[in-house]
Amino acid sequence: MRHEVLYGLQQRDDAGISLVPQRMRRIVAGLPQGLDSLLSLSTEFSSRLPAAPRGVLNSLLLHIRRARAEFDGADPTSGDVWECALVGLTAGRGRKYKAVHGVIDFRPVRQTWLRELVKEYGRAARPDVLELRQTVYAATIASAALAHRTEGDTPERLSMADMNAVVDHFRITKRPEDGHDYSTSHRRALLRSWRTFLEFARQAGMMDHVPGGFSVNPRFHTIAPIEVTEDDIGRAVPEHVIAQLDAHIGLLGTSTAYESGGWTTADFAHMYQVVYRVLRDTGRRPGEVTSLRRDCLEWIDGKPTLIYDNHKRRRHGRRLPVSVSTAQEIEAWQKELEVLPDVPACAQWLFPSPGQRNRPRRGHLTSPQFCSRIFRIWVDELIPSIWDERLDDNGQPLAYDRTKIVPYGFRHAYAQRHADAGTRPDVLRELMDHRSLDVTMGYYKVSLTRKQEAVRTVARLAVDRHGTPRGFEDPLAYEVESVAVPFGGCTEPSNVKAGGGHCRIRFQCAGCDFYRPDPSYLPALEQQVADLRADKEAALALGSADWVVRNLDDQIRAYSKSADEMRRRLEAMPEEERTRVEGASRELRKARSAAAFIPMQSLTTRSAP
Repeated sequence: MRHEVLYGLQQRDDAGISLVPQRMRRIVAGLPQGLDSLLSLSTEFSSRLPAAPRGVLNSLLLHIRRARAEFDGADPTSGDVWECALVGLTAGRGRKYKAVHGVIDFRPVRQTWLRELVKEYGRAARPDVLELRQTVYAATIASAALAHRTEGDTPERLSMADMNAVVDHFRITKRPEDGHDYSTSHRRALLRSWRTFLEFARQAGMMDHVPGGFSVNPRFHTIAPIEVTEDDIGRAVPEHVIAQLDAHIGLLGTSTAYESGGWTTADFAHMYQVVYRVLRDTGRRPGEVTSLRRDCLEWIDGKPTLIYDNHKRRRHGRRLPVSVSTAQEIEAWQKELEVLPDVPACAQWLFPSPGQRNRPRRGHLTSPQFCSRIFRIWVDELIPSIWDERLDDNGQPLAYDRTKIVPYGFRHAYAQRHADAGTRPDVLRELMDHRSLDVTMGYYKVSLTRKQEAVRTVARLAVDRHGTPRGFEDPLAYEVESVAVPFGGCTEPSNVKAGGGHCRIRFQCAGCDFYRPDPSYLPALEQQVADLRADKEAALALGSADWVVRNLDDQIRAYSKSADEMRRRLEAMPEEERTRVEGASRELRKARSAAAFIPMQSLTTRSAP
């Protein structure tokens, strides 16, 4: 047993894991008398230990099990289920330590010949655990396709037609957990894993018995992009949810007390909060933000530009205009980094890696570290209730589904803000660094869909200049027969034809029988009444003619009458319906403002609608 303990400690030393003597003493002090091997320990003994000593003991047991399997000549890859801790594969790309948890299950591959071929690939190529699991899943998809082919169980009779069927199955396979479609990029990645596996197997002589026609031809076996749909793009974190997250940003990163390299918990929390703000305001992918370099900010003609790497498309040194407030957040964090204890292996990164317990800090914060752990804990546990804009049957706000709040959703929110504000598609394509304009146009489809829904809600509530209801029962008529003017809709045919730029009475809408305001114009009406009253006071002070003052009084009364009638109708509605109308009115106001020039600053800094 002493030899086992010493061997396990030596393996931990080789891996660079530090040892806390007190934890080892706690383990040794509790060992039963007469124990001949640590492998004979009961699970009850381990469960009685505190978490830290239990982790050390499990690490020792892992190294001993590997050594015992090697000594006994047992092959941990002989069965159809491989235990990762015994096989000795690295955990994943960028994680060069050996995996210690989980299994790799080859049983879903139905054909015996294909299952053995994938296992032999795992033994010979020694891929990391994540790569091998993806290869096994790709083989499972191919296996499902071959199960419906008469030659599927006889590899000597396979042909190009069988490979065509396999590739077709990659095109239609859906996610097993929810039945949703995979993205085009994920389907291509799975097909690429299948092709890599086949090419290695042929070059290694493992497929000499399989005809050469059973191979992937990259020219013909391709996966076309799936048409972008509203469901693909409409995953933006809503603005009212972002406002609630902002209100509790001080809790982000404070859930666990963690100190490393002279950094305190507060230092790490501040870093995570800056990551959140940059994600929220720039619309970059999480991995693009966490990998920002310290010199990522550049000022040109007094305007800040963010320099980042688009890892997905392998385009480095990209530039994005950002708001001054976002730049100031980054600069404040850069100054704090200068006074924090230096971490040499993290010197070039804006967001240094927090490291792992008992391991030195190196590199930058990774996307999984922030998204799957820090951000997820904050949203799921620390923030109080997050409310939706919808109401339940009792008029109370509904809780928002927290599972929909993911860091990638801030990228969709950024794009949707621009699309709603009328940013030209070619400009938004550049801002998002999209390769295809079709993807960018998807955000405009979402905007159009929301506008159409808003029209259906608000059109029926239009009134005329006397306050009499004159709603549009057909939403199409609202769009075709009226045009937006400053204080309401106009149905005068020549003005509609001119797009609202040919008013014969100089936009004195309150005196026109073609005037059709609806609740979406209420703020404009209230502002117009306030402006007219100010103009009246100025006219009185200047001693203007009576007809000038009288004209202003008449307009004030007319606009007030229309506004009062709409407010009265809104107050008479059930609360749920009134909330829906108010939301639709906000959407229409945003759509009408899209034709105006909107500075970049206002798009990266949200304001209440």
